[in-house]
Amino acid sequence: MTNITKNSILTALTKIIDPELGQNVVDLGMVKGLVIKDGNVGFTIEVGSNQGSEKEPIRKACEKAVNEIPGVLSVTAVLTAEIKNNTSQRNSEQMKQNGEPENQGQTNSNQKKPREIPGIESIIAVASAKGGVGKSTTAVNLAIALAKEGNKVGILDCDIYGPSAPKLLGLNGKPEIIPPNRLKPMEAFGIKCMSIGFLIDEESPMIWRGPMVMGAIEQMLKDVEWGNLDILVCDLPPGTGDAQLTLSQRVALTGAVIVSTPQDIALLDARRGINMFHKVDVPVFGIIENMSYFTCPKCNTRSNIFNHGGAKSTADEMGVEFLGEIPLDILIRKTSDEGIPITYGQPDSEHSLTYRRIASKVAQIVASATASGHHQPPPIKIM
Repeated sequence: MTNITKNSILTALTKIIDPELGQNVVDLGMVKGLVIKDGNVGFTIEVGSNQGSEKEPIRKACEKAVNEIPGVLSVTAVLTAEIKNNTSQRNSEQMKQNGEPENQGQTNSNQKKPREIPGIESIIAVASAKGGVGKSTTAVNLAIALAKEGNKVGILDCDIYGPSAPKLLGLNGKPEIIPPNRLKPMEAFGIKCMSIGFLIDEESPMIWRGPMVMGAIEQMLKDVEWGNLDILVCDLPPGTGDAQLTLSQRVALTGAVIVSTPQDIALLDARRGINMFHKVDVPVFGIIENMSYFTCPKCNTRSNIFNHGGAKSTADEMGVEFLGEIPLDILIRKTSDEGIPITYGQPDSEHSLTYRRIASKVAQIVASATASGHHQPPPIKIM
């Protein structure tokens, strides 16, 4: 395989000229976060505020130029609006020279602020802070259950490194592009869906750094034609990193739902997740205990494989609501693998009714939060 170097990629990108500025993207300093791994290339293209749609041709041209380099297997370029204007840059440099800390006690005027998404009434995050607890399965079934409660619902798969919504919803293919350069979300089982999984090859590794992840999530929020939704469910990746902070600080979240298994090690991370949302002033609607227990299909004996009741105890300790418990059951696993979630494929089953009860609680809390104005954008705290 041909050796792909940073210089060879930057050389290819010097051929891409910004028609507005008359210089190539490399000399303009627009190319950031370049990552190369096993023939896969990723980078961000920084543009000015509110220039995302008009700079899309440049992004595509950059991807095409790098893709033509021998040995390159895949290329992913993401637009991010992070460039400061000259006045802001000069002020920042002057503050540094004077020994003054930047942004002390207030938000920089150019810093992105939390905002609402036009047409979307409420946005809720489904988070776990720990992987392997069944958060995505819970998020998808919760979204479908909310739709069955009469809501117009969408789901945004924010897990850039391990998108699972396409598989869980049985969706494949590429989303349609709607003028002027917006994506039409895919639809299944009465809900709309957008995921990075629709935009990349299923087996392509994601080697993005933080700014690229943040840029991708923002693009899937603002450049998607969501239409009018009552609730957008955002399925967050595990942890309390870039994706979580991007969504919490840049989008007007109505609240968050935490998913955890009952064992102590998972609940430690659940507490971290709750505290993270508290720090950015996002209400936590409650905790769902997933894989709460197992009932043997042959002998009907119940086993608490991962312990039981830990999520309820944690909810009580931290002053949040306990939303309900979902068992570890082969039927939930089977329907998820088949891409027909149990809430849709078997709506009258015991487990579907449990999801419906949880969805009803969440819908009531969302309605109450919206009515009281708690869905307004939270301030970004400078820690």
